[in-house]
Amino acid sequence: MIKFLDLQKINAFYNAEFTAAFNRVLKSGWFILGKEVEAFESEFAQYCGAKYCIGTANGLDALILILEGYKQMGVIKEGDEVIVPSNTYIASIIAISKAGLIPVLCEPNIKTYLIDATLIESKITSLTKAILPVHLYGQLCDMDAINTIAKKHNLKVIEDSAQSHGAVYFNGKKSGNLGDASGFSFYPGKNLGALGDGGGITTNDHELAEIIKALRNYGSHKKYENLYIGINSRLDELQAPMLSIKLKHLTEDNAYRRQIAQRYLTEIKNEKIILPEAYHPNAHVWHLFTIRTNKRDELQLYLKNNGIETMIHYPIPPHHQKAYSYWQDKSFPLSERIHSTILSLPISNIISHDEVSEIIKVLNIYQ
Repeated sequence: MIKFLDLQKINAFYNAEFTAAFNRVLKSGWFILGKEVEAFESEFAQYCGAKYCIGTANGLDALILILEGYKQMGVIKEGDEVIVPSNTYIASIIAISKAGLIPVLCEPNIKTYLIDATLIESKITSLTKAILPVHLYGQLCDMDAINTIAKKHNLKVIEDSAQSHGAVYFNGKKSGNLGDASGFSFYPGKNLGALGDGGGITTNDHELAEIIKALRNYGSHKKYENLYIGINSRLDELQAPMLSIKLKHLTEDNAYRRQIAQRYLTEIKNEKIILPEAYHPNAHVWHLFTIRTNKRDELQLYLKNNGIETMIHYPIPPHHQKAYSYWQDKSFPLSERIHSTILSLPISNIISHDEVSEIIKVLNIYQ
């Protein structure tokens, strides 16, 4: 069986470094917000080209904390609106709701699966305060267009970079440094994945960074002195060095993913399969390689029977989820088409070219 993602094999490469890092933290006796977290925050901020990085417990909290930080600054208030793509993973939308704000869904471009920047202005009202573009599957959104709209309407731009670690835009800037703030996930399966949950925020805004540092730690900069009603969402001191170790290889790993993706794009030749579109090589890090087909479930079973594991990202659109039952009567036809036809093929920094050849062969003889 060709696994969709072999985390054991991915992490085995770092076993000696992981063990040394674990022993170092264990010996230090310091397990919450210590030198390891500080080191990774500095390294990741530098990698993204941002001034500040604040480690969080997960990617969802990262987005919530950005929005809560802006509320503390008086930029956003309860009940304001945030524009977000309608086909994103639901965490992007949950973050807006959890911050007491209103998600406003915007359809994607059917070819790239990214928020359609040409539709954003039609969603703006007097309550709109931010745009939350999601760099879905690893490809950067049209940030020039989005930032132009945001500037025109005095809106904040909050990147959801949970799937785009290391992606580079036309201007040479990386994901995490293309808006006012950015939320990252370091979930184990990400291009930069921890050995458990983890997240982070990057920004160039000093005031926002300082507020978020307190918010993630019970609203406190100094022990037992609480400036805000915060939460407990801190990147773990044990996870930070694991991420630092992997960060050194991220650019190389992303380059390998691009090689695999290019093979899929040029060698899969089956009229029943719709391939994804990448508008610029370096703007995509291929966290996922997603194809579409009208008989998705049939194709997935066919691949399984031929020893190839796949996944669906994502089977149910957010507006059809029970959690958002008040959207049930809304129609987002492009999102619905994507969610009903999409299928993710194996892609990672450790998949072999022989395995890729087998996947391509099996897809090309599918009838």
